[in-house]
Amino acid sequence: MREYTDKAILVVSFGTSHHDTRALTIDAIERDIQAAFGEYRIYRAWTSKMILAKLLKRDGEKIPNVREAMEQMRRDGIAHVIVQPTHVINGIENDLMKEDVLEFREQFDSISFGTPLLTSAEDSAAVIEAVAEEFHDLKREEALVLMGHGTTHFANSIYAALDYQFKDLGHPNIFLGTVEAYPSMVSLKRLLREYGPSRVILAPFMIVAGDHARHDMAGDDEDSWYSQLRAEGYQVDCVLKGLGEYAGIRNLFIRHVMEAGGETKDLISHSFFSESRDDAAGVSAQV
Repeated sequence: MREYTDKAILVVSFGTSHHDTRALTIDAIERDIQAAFGEYRIYRAWTSKMILAKLLKRDGEKIPNVREAMEQMRRDGIAHVIVQPTHVINGIENDLMKEDVLEFREQFDSISFGTPLLTSAEDSAAVIEAVAEEFHDLKREEALVLMGHGTTHFANSIYAALDYQFKDLGHPNIFLGTVEAYPSMVSLKRLLREYGPSRVILAPFMIVAGDHARHDMAGDDEDSWYSQLRAEGYQVDCVLKGLGEYAGIRNLFIRHVMEAGGETKDLISHSFFSESRDDAAGVSAQV
C-alpha cells in the first residue's frame, strides 16, 4: 500500500466534456505523473466553468475548480504543492489559474508552478520531435496541418514561432494554424498552395480532441477546416488524436513537474511574503 506524505501535485487542465478523449489524454497525463512521482498525492482541477457545469448537469460528476482543489488539499493536510498545468501556452487560462492558486499562498508551506507545454525553445523542440514521431510516415508530397486554439493573449505568438521552427528543424510540410487567432486558415491556404501537397492530414494541436477538433476541424459544416481544404481541391484526412495521447508530450509535462520541484525561482513560500518566517521549505520531486 502506497504511503503518502504532505506533498501534492495539482494537475490543472482546461477540461473536456468528451469522456473518450479525456480517458486518453487528461487521465493519461495524470496517471503518468502519479507513476513518476509516487510519493506525492495527485489532485485534479479544471478551469473551464462551462465544462464543469455541463458535466455536473449531464453526468452528475463534480470536478473541482482550482480554488476547490486548493481548499481540499488544505483540509487534507498538504503542506507542499506543485501545480502543473496541462495548458498548451502561457495564456489567459494559465494566468487566471495562478491568481486562484496564489489566493492560498499563506495556507501552505510552499507552492511551486510547473510551466505549460510551450514555454521554452527546448519545449518547442521536444514538441516538434513528439509530433514528428507520431506522424513518422508522413510523405514529402503530403502535408500535416495542425489546429491550435489561438488567443488574444500576447502568448499567441508562440504558434507562429512554432510553425517556423517546424520548418527550421527539417519539417517543411508541417503547418500550424489556430481557430481563433494567427496563423489563420487564410495563411494556411496560401502556404499550402505554395507547397502543393497531394494530400492533407488534419490533426488537433490541443491536449484533447474535443469540440474544436470534432466540429471546427473535422466537421461537415462548410466552415470547418476539413470542408475548406476539400474545397481547395485537396484530399483531406482527419486524425482525432489529442496531444495528450502522445507519449512525448506526457513526458514533457513530467519534466516540467521535475523542474518545478527542483528549482526555486518560481517557489512561493511564506518566507517570500513575510520576513518573520525563515523556515519555509521547498518542494523536491522524487522519482
